[in-house]
Amino acid sequence: MNNMNQMMKQVKKMQDQMMKAQEELETKTVEGTAGGGVVTVSANGHKKLLSITIKPEAVDPEDVEMLQDLVLTAVNDALTKVDDLANKDMGKFTGGMKIPGLF
Repeated sequence: MNNMNQMMKQVKKMQDQMMKAQEELETKTVEGTAGGGVVTVSANGHKKLLSITIKPEAVDPEDVEMLQDLVLTAVNDALTKVDDLANKDMGKFTGGMKIPGLF
């Protein structure tokens, strides 16, 4: 019975650490870029976009599709970096296993 109590305490401690790590992800930011930095997107660890910066040289009224592609690429780059950040931060608790709904 003592082993069971010990194990439950360890599980509770790990859950608390995981919750803290998930909360900390919200304060961490990543940047995604496209076009050599003419479009930059900032996102937090919860995949919330914080800002989009577009340099004037990226704006060509004759080629709106290019700007759209640059924004899309920068957003996807930022979101990929968020996934990498979450996997790195949460992976220490899951041993590299991807647990659905956790991150």
